Amino acid sequence: MRFRLDAKSAIVPVTALVLAAGLAVDRQSALVAYLVAWIAVAAVPIGVLGVLMTSYLVRRAWTERLHSVMTAATATLPLTAGLFIPILIGINELYPAANELPSLPAFKALYLAPWFFALRAVIYFVIWCLLASWLRTTWNDSERMTRAASAGLIMYALTVSLAGVDWMESLEPDFHSSIFGLLFLSFVLLNGVAFTVGVGIWLRGRIGPIGGYSALLLSTILLWAYLHAMQYIVIWSGNIPDEVTWYLSRSTNGWQYLLIVLALGQFIIPFFALLNERIRADRRWLVALCGLTLAMRCCEAAILIVPPLPHARPLMLVLMLPAAFVFVGGTLWFGFAGALENQAGLVNPIVRSSHGETG
Repeated sequence: MRFRLDAKSAIVPVTALVLAAGLAVDRQSALVAYLVAWIAVAAVPIGVLGVLMTSYLVRRAWTERLHSVMTAATATLPLTAGLFIPILIGINELYPAANELPSLPAFKALYLAPWFFALRAVIYFVIWCLLASWLRTTWNDSERMTRAASAGLIMYALTVSLAGVDWMESLEPDFHSSIFGLLFLSFVLLNGVAFTVGVGIWLRGRIGPIGGYSALLLSTILLWAYLHAMQYIVIWSGNIPDEVTWYLSRSTNGWQYLLIVLALGQFIIPFFALLNERIRADRRWLVALCGLTLAMRCCEAAILIVPPLPHARPLMLVLMLPAAFVFVGGTLWFGFAGALENQAGLVNPIVRSSHGETG
């Protein structure tokens, strides 16, 4: 079956027009909404790349069962890079440091200069795309798989950590956290695990027993929670004003309620749910928890990005965020579905479902 466009796929160009209209009305707010959506959704293929490399080193039955999903997701990395271009174009409106270079220390002024910011982004995506291509060529060759994943994970951890600092921490050039890069690494890995497991279960008959996948999701959630707790403890105990204000800006003006939603939806609910043996063994529950995890990444991206950008108007953000999520998510979804369909011998129920086909 060939992948083809229909009425549902038209939603991507429609939301693109909505975003274009938003840019014309309030350029800064529309760009902030786009950045939030891009970070939350782009974390999926970036995170899946890390999961794919880990699966090459810890080879079990799940390696083969989920391989097609993981390779299709990583195949969208060039498309993810293309969707980053609007952020580079709007860098002066998004990143305060781009307009404050003369007042910054020499090294920080150089590091946060727009041209160097863009160059690093290009380097990150080139490395990730090359790693994804290398991993695909080593499949079914045990020695080459181990070699590619071992070298790749080192480069991956370094570049993803630096990308997190560039794309989110640098929104506040006076703030510094030595653990922020690891926070972003856990952010993308959590998205990658949730997407891989959730879609793998959805593709019936391709994932087998799910107890191990529940444990994988739970362990990634615990890693994410541990890193956030460590940053909070270190910053609060140090009582450094420039760092404490990072939390204060995210616990006032209504953001405290979204923080409660994130704590409940990303830690308390899934943690206690996954302790239950019946839930761990239930496919529907695990798919729901994976979906909840993906939704919580959207909340976390908003909490991390929006508070330090006062020029973003709340009403405009509320209007633009759905359009931005649908545009970025829809574009990558169709790219993923097409890559999955093109894999040899794969019957793609995702594309059928997307087009409302049966049979």
